Amino acid sequence: MKIVVEGCCHGELDNIYETLEYIEKLHNYKIDLLLICGDFQAVRNKSDLQCMAIPERYQHLQDMKTFYKYYSGEKKAPVLTLFIGGNHEASNYMQELPYGGWVAPNIYYMGYAGIVNIGGLRIGGLSGIFKGRDFHKGHFEHPPYTEETKHTAYHVRSIDVFRLKQVTRSVDIMMSHDWPRGIYNYGDVQGLLKYKYYFKEEVENNTLGSPPAMELLLKLKPRYWFSAHLHVKFAAVLQHDVSSDAKTTNFLALDQCLPGRHFLQVIDVPHDVSTPIKVMLDPEWMCILKSTNHLLNLTRNPRYLPGPGCKQRYDFTVSDKEIDAIYKDFGGDLSLPENFERTVPVFDPLNSTKKAAAPSQTKINKQTTLLCTKLDITEPNSVFLGKDSRYKSSEFRRATLSKRR
Repeated sequence: MKIVVEGCCHGELDNIYETLEYIEKLHNYKIDLLLICGDFQAVRNKSDLQCMAIPERYQHLQDMKTFYKYYSGEKKAPVLTLFIGGNHEASNYMQELPYGGWVAPNIYYMGYAGIVNIGGLRIGGLSGIFKGRDFHKGHFEHPPYTEETKHTAYHVRSIDVFRLKQVTRSVDIMMSHDWPRGIYNYGDVQGLLKYKYYFKEEVENNTLGSPPAMELLLKLKPRYWFSAHLHVKFAAVLQHDVSSDAKTTNFLALDQCLPGRHFLQVIDVPHDVSTPIKVMLDPEWMCILKSTNHLLNLTRNPRYLPGPGCKQRYDFTVSDKEIDAIYKDFGGDLSLPENFERTVPVFDPLNSTKKAAAPSQTKINKQTTLLCTKLDITEPNSVFLGKDSRYKSSEFRRATLSKRR
């Protein structure tokens, strides 16, 4: 399977797809899959722009970019596209799909964290960036955002890392927006510092990157790990032990989509040719979402997840029996339905005005509702809108009452 990996997208879908078309013509082959490692910026209208955390010095440069054309149906992604979230996203749209879903035809978002199957390959992702002060909090943010929650909405949470740590079956590819902390020690770190000299202190102090991402890399041992965020191309190879059959993770970070930058890489990955190249739900991941639903936290209060020594269950390793049950729940077919629907009005450049955009509101997306119904798990946006009476968290009720006061 020919896979193209892309660093930070920053809304430049037209330019990315044009580059893919050029590569295909130049080398006379077909690209099967595009992976984008965050800062995708699925901006549908001007209200979405207000939900992005953008430094003030760059706000005058921000515009609608090109995603809205794919959302409206004016254009369709020519290559199946899979992406994770970064730290510059239309977070209101991403939060409609906490467990993943189509953001436009042929463009799939991985959710806060997740694993899918494409052509027999297991591909996982972890959205957002690591900030220690928010790591143990719940996913409490939802539109309309404050200036604070506009930023915290994209911070990685412990529940998502905990869930990925329950995966025991082999993973082929993982994506994270920020780098696994310490991965630079397995590549040309001096070459990196020549190009990005201001990373020197963080590298020397081992504070550059995400500790949870490195924990996952060491636990899952995927064949490939791709990242973005730092706007530089960097490769590393991590051998997980010294035996002759040791697993090796090939790490690659890429730059942002700009002229003259190293923002794309084509790789050939062997796959099951009898399996169609389309997004399939992963049975192990579905089991994990189901079995850990009771650990979901939708408040800003920290909640520490169970571990060795506590009385609560902490090992959610999936059995073959659970896998069989998931297949039965889905009628034996884990094909992802192509059920994209627009949930907000799309930007119209011919009728654009300078009038301030209306604040974005919390939305329920039918894709999320369908998945949550199948798995019998909590739909976060239904909780925020007061439409899920089954969510019994006393912390959430207290937080809601306090907010109303």
